Amino acid sequence: MTTETKLKELIDSAKYRLDDFAKFRKLGMIPNDGDFFPAGVHYPPITMYPEVTQEKFFESYKPNENKEYDIYVHIPFCRKRCLFCHYPSKYNAKDEEKDKYLDAMEKEIDFYINILGHDKINARTILIGGGTPTDLSPKQLDRFLKYFTTKIDIGKCKQFNYDVDPITLVGSDGIERLKIMRDYGVDRLTIGVQSFDNDILRKMNRSHDSSLAVESIENSKKYDYQTNIEFIFGHPGQNIKNWLDVLNKAIDVDVPEIQFYRLKVIPYGDQVGTIKRMRDYKPDELISNENAILMKEIAISFLAEKGFHENLRRVFTINKKYISKYAFNQCCQLKDEIGLGLTAFSSLNDRFSLNTQSFKEYYEKIEKGKLPINRGIIRNEDEQRRWAIILPLKNYWISKKIYENRTGTPLGKTFEKKFLNLKKYGLITENGGKIELTKTGAFFADEVVTQFSDPQHLPFPETSYADAELNPYKDN
Repeated sequence: MTTETKLKELIDSAKYRLDDFAKFRKLGMIPNDGDFFPAGVHYPPITMYPEVTQEKFFESYKPNENKEYDIYVHIPFCRKRCLFCHYPSKYNAKDEEKDKYLDAMEKEIDFYINILGHDKINARTILIGGGTPTDLSPKQLDRFLKYFTTKIDIGKCKQFNYDVDPITLVGSDGIERLKIMRDYGVDRLTIGVQSFDNDILRKMNRSHDSSLAVESIENSKKYDYQTNIEFIFGHPGQNIKNWLDVLNKAIDVDVPEIQFYRLKVIPYGDQVGTIKRMRDYKPDELISNENAILMKEIAISFLAEKGFHENLRRVFTINKKYISKYAFNQCCQLKDEIGLGLTAFSSLNDRFSLNTQSFKEYYEKIEKGKLPINRGIIRNEDEQRRWAIILPLKNYWISKKIYENRTGTPLGKTFEKKFLNLKKYGLITENGGKIELTKTGAFFADEVVTQFSDPQHLPFPETSYADAELNPYKDN
């Protein structure tokens, strides 16, 4: 079959999703203009938290008895600013700046240990993210991991993840970083390839090209990392044909896990990305919502043909074991998590905190002997119930047992009208001890789980949606 024939076949088979898209707009689940806002990683959304102090956040908090936590560490340095990024970072920072940051983060680790009353923090899973967390010299990387693993007990850690940029895994320094991470127990890498199309990579303002991306993947496999590669769809310059070319290349590099996500135009982090300004001033350069829908369905169908299935939302693997256990614990099991570093978050039972987005404030708080928390929430009963629905439903399924454990309320006693409507339109199904998304519900997962958001935390005003049954402001 020729590439053109295959492309036509995939487009034709994906068009039914455009009918679904139109249908759910009319029902009020999707905004009238088709706009998109990602949901279900945090609730409330990360840009919507009020100010909170360290004292208020830990007031009445009781550390869990097993002393186990999932750990997130944020290292906010990059070589370049990507068009699509909404997070603060420093670009081409000098080693002195990076050392200063590592100094502060070491103190932050010690503060957390003291607050929790532990000798060490026992890690269930770990994710080191950014930024580009491997945008450290090999010497600095070794320094960080040496201190980190003396304070964090990784003896029972089920997975040690690192988000990495391809350019940091090539050349002699790249090989040295791979060796260092492996020596300290890192076993899974998510490589931010984003595209194999060099024209698109230039538009994204990425630091690598396609050949370097392939080289980084091959290097990671040589050192026996579980390798996940990550892509964006819906980016300016993309079309269905070059997207299919990227998917073919993703199969060719032979990894067990492929992740893709839709371009996020509306800020979801602490800094307005260049992509938002582009939409404001050059809207014609962004692809249509309809084409984004087709690209998503084509990717799902194409990967299924190759044996990859969605075993965690937007993560496609050849085996269920190849997923981020960190993400599974955070979003599906709703387990306690500690965040370290600029903009990092901690999620502890009924409360959630965010570290400052300001380097200046981060350093000042640390010097005063305080955690760098500046925003957060202690959820009331209503918000706790919404949180315990939105995260697991978006990413996997709702366990009725976990829901009742986290909220003290049986699942069937809340949001009855919402659940009935979602069942009516074929978006969720209930099976014994769980509620999960159908195939159609999974495709529109962000919009489905937004149904359970409190009106004050909805991304668009009520008038943006049709006045119909699935308008998220109804029955709320």
